[in-house]
Amino acid sequence: MKNKSKKWWFWVLAVLLFPFLCLYGIYRLVINYRTTGRKVWLVGVVPLALVSLFGFVVYAGAFSGPNSDNKTETAISSYSSSSSSSSISTSTKPAKSVSKSGSTSPSNSKVAKKVVASSSSSSSVASTTDILNKLNEYTNAKSAGPTGNYYWENGSARLSGFDAIKAGEYNFNADDKGRSGVARAVLTYSQYEDSKGSRQGQPLDPPAWPSSNPKIAITFSLTERTYHGYLYNRSHSIADSLLGEGSYTSKYNFTTGTRSQNVGANQNGGMRYAEELAEDFWKANPNTSATISYQTTPVYNANETIPRGSIVDIKSSDNTLNTEVVIINSAEGLEIDYASGTPISSTSQSVQSAAPKPSSSEPIQQQAPAVTEPSSQATASDNSYTTNGEWSVAAPGMVFVSNSKKYYSSVTNPGNYQYISQAEASSFAEPAQRGNQYARP
Repeated sequence: MKNKSKKWWFWVLAVLLFPFLCLYGIYRLVINYRTTGRKVWLVGVVPLALVSLFGFVVYAGAFSGPNSDNKTETAISSYSSSSSSSSISTSTKPAKSVSKSGSTSPSNSKVAKKVVASSSSSSSVASTTDILNKLNEYTNAKSAGPTGNYYWENGSARLSGFDAIKAGEYNFNADDKGRSGVARAVLTYSQYEDSKGSRQGQPLDPPAWPSSNPKIAITFSLTERTYHGYLYNRSHSIADSLLGEGSYTSKYNFTTGTRSQNVGANQNGGMRYAEELAEDFWKANPNTSATISYQTTPVYNANETIPRGSIVDIKSSDNTLNTEVVIINSAEGLEIDYASGTPISSTSQSVQSAAPKPSSSEPIQQQAPAVTEPSSQATASDNSYTTNGEWSVAAPGMVFVSNSKKYYSSVTNPGNYQYISQAEASSFAEPAQRGNQYARP
């Protein structure tokens, strides 16, 4: 029995070491050839090499497993030919400071529901090609998409290109056609704190910014309100409220976005929805040392210069925030030429007179004042708001209340807010703690 055991181990070792024995045989044949000069010694080199190679292939197959990492990157700023992007303009800046670790778990259930936003849609994740097809479908139909608010969720974040980006750093890229491409940042709580207050810079013209930005009317089916104002915004890929002054360092952090692409139908949709996911994470985790990897990829159809939408991927380092949001760059009732940015036709004009609450991001002439939302030209009441450039400024003791129950002193589109006294607003709303390019505390 003992001898049989020895023989068994002998053959196991022989099989395992056979490729190495073949290599040793090749070595001995070469030595003999060099010693004697007889080419006959080289005859055995080829078969031994093949046998040895076969053995090592078997080794590789035995010890390597299936690759479980099948993540699909979302760096798809252009689908027409090549998906590669050239870093034409890159800006990288570390945060001033990263606060020491604090609480990293959401502090209230309302915020927690919004932070873990990907769970509800993870079962129907669209591929990058499907996303472009859907964006083409929605924009061609002049649609606000499945939510009615110019966005939809698409499962968990699919990030790429973050290996060399440290906490507090960011970069903005152009694609191979010179259009705004992928924007990436590893955001910190200190950047969020530093960005509080007024706007940290002046929006830059993105590549192919249209030569004409007409005033139009968009009636939103979600809110039954009508927006009157400029069609296009210089839309941040990574927002002022998250990155502060760093968000103004490159034109490639901006795209030509419709007003509804920027803030949706109710001021909390479109790109604003994605931004608020990150903001709510910081609010739920004050002074945390956690970071947020934030990536925005504009999505273009072929050689068009205006994106059909954007893919925003957001993931916190503690994984409590992990979602992908697709933003739709369209306007209900308005057909757009995405190659030039020129509006082709509009059906909104036929219904704007029926809208109960007309609004304006600029002073509008010949508009009668409403009871709670007087026109920017109204003078009948001392409580009427006034205008200062693009801003509508509330009278003393008056405020603009948003749908999210926050009130402001100045806004760019008063029709999307309720204009009431501050005393009345205090009974159901709270003062906004921070402003953005559309509203100021």
